[in-house]
Amino acid sequence: MENIIVLDFGGQYSQLIARRVRELRVYSELLPFNTSLDAIKEKNPSGIIFSGSPGSISAKNYTYQNNKQDYSIEYKNKAPEVPAGIFELGIPVLGICYGMQLITHLLGGEVSGSGSNEFGKTEMDLLAESPLFKGLKQTEVCWMSHRDSVVKIPYGFKVIASTPTLPVAGIGNNDKKIYGIQFHPEVIHTPSGMEILKNFLFDICGCTPSWTMVSIIENQAASIKNTVRGRNVICALSGGVDSTVSALLVNKAVGRKLTCIFVDHGLLRYGEDQQVEKTFRENFKINFIHIKAKERFLSKLKDVTDPEEKRKIIGNEFIRVFEEEARKIKNVEYLVQGTLYSDVIESGTGVAAKIKSHHNVGGLPADMNIKLIEPLRLLFKDEVRKLGIELGLSEEIVRRQPFPGPGLAIRIIGEVTHERLEILKMADRIVLEEIKRADLYQKIWQSFAVLPAIKSVGVMGDERTYAYPIVIRAVNSEDAMTADWVRLPYEVMERMSSRIINEVDGVNRVVYDISSKPPSTIEWE
Repeated sequence: MENIIVLDFGGQYSQLIARRVRELRVYSELLPFNTSLDAIKEKNPSGIIFSGSPGSISAKNYTYQNNKQDYSIEYKNKAPEVPAGIFELGIPVLGICYGMQLITHLLGGEVSGSGSNEFGKTEMDLLAESPLFKGLKQTEVCWMSHRDSVVKIPYGFKVIASTPTLPVAGIGNNDKKIYGIQFHPEVIHTPSGMEILKNFLFDICGCTPSWTMVSIIENQAASIKNTVRGRNVICALSGGVDSTVSALLVNKAVGRKLTCIFVDHGLLRYGEDQQVEKTFRENFKINFIHIKAKERFLSKLKDVTDPEEKRKIIGNEFIRVFEEEARKIKNVEYLVQGTLYSDVIESGTGVAAKIKSHHNVGGLPADMNIKLIEPLRLLFKDEVRKLGIELGLSEEIVRRQPFPGPGLAIRIIGEVTHERLEILKMADRIVLEEIKRADLYQKIWQSFAVLPAIKSVGVMGDERTYAYPIVIRAVNSEDAMTADWVRLPYEVMERMSSRIINEVDGVNRVVYDISSKPPSTIEWE
């Protein structure tokens, strides 16, 4: 399979580069910048892209955050670099922003921090014919975000772009197929950015747009069948699109050897347990087991307030339940999970800081006695939805709003109790009912209620109350890596607020969360 490796130097758009390549139907994978040369060669990439970085070529050391600790990587007065020998592989390279500066630095050019800073949109002139800019106008708009600048290009390179304040905005060596651009083609603020990436992928790297949903299904099914080799398999089923698509994909590979296990941990939305069971028993010819484990999970969560601890407790207990069921089925060696690429990235990989431990990644116990099959591990959410359509899922299931594996436990800010669970379930039900009533459900990425374990004073029936607030959250996103809050119509918010306060005992205040991701996350915990 043709693939493009994106070496991540911690830039804010690193994941977006990989996504843009995939949108052009070429598989791409994000790897940390310090991946070894042998590991890169094993991937047999058609091309390599260096991402941007918050670091500087002139830095004496480079610090990045991982797993809540600071790691300072010393480079003997050098900036973070790629493995020696990468330019001798004969593989086309594209450096973006810091990536261009790194190419310049390593190949004998010069980078300075004293040049003109550029942030935001600017006009760019294309100065020389380059396959990277094929089909573009002589003057284009691009998005800049940098402090350092290239002041001397390496031997054998040409300047291929400039801006009014930056003489070197792009460099290229056609013979070696090594290119650098100071701007960001992956963001929508560079209108011709996708054309530039197309030129790099198809004309320079020689890729073909062959990474399709059909090819993913065929490759994954063959890989799973080869891995399982006739053994029984269990699937962690939540009823959401990720686990459902995973189940259908594995079912395509192993058929009746698959058993889906739906664990009701008591932290689901109102009526969701009955809905999931009905959906699977009526629509899919797959072995299905429903485990009711509410008290088991709530007893483990008693007195727990730390969100990371909640996630790890829930992740651990899920695995223990699956191990118990696997022993009953017998000859089970593998557990299928609907882990996504965004889960992996946010849980902390390489130079990406850990945002939160997803229960199915960072929350897994170290001593688990079952191996994982994660057929969606390298896919983003929108890619999973396309895959679901290809596998024959209905739009109703595919377009279902995401729901976290730890469920309402991470939407109760504080200890999870029976009382708080019931309050949140009722409030959340009202939020979703009003979103659907306004015909907004499939137009919004996610909409839900949050219960902070605090109380405030109110007045109801001429009497003082001291009750919980409910936070309403609604966001739009493409892949859950970034998100913007939804500007809900006032009348919709008014109906939500009125119904929640009047219909849910224990609530006297409703607020609306108007923060985006970043700096916030979609979930509160």
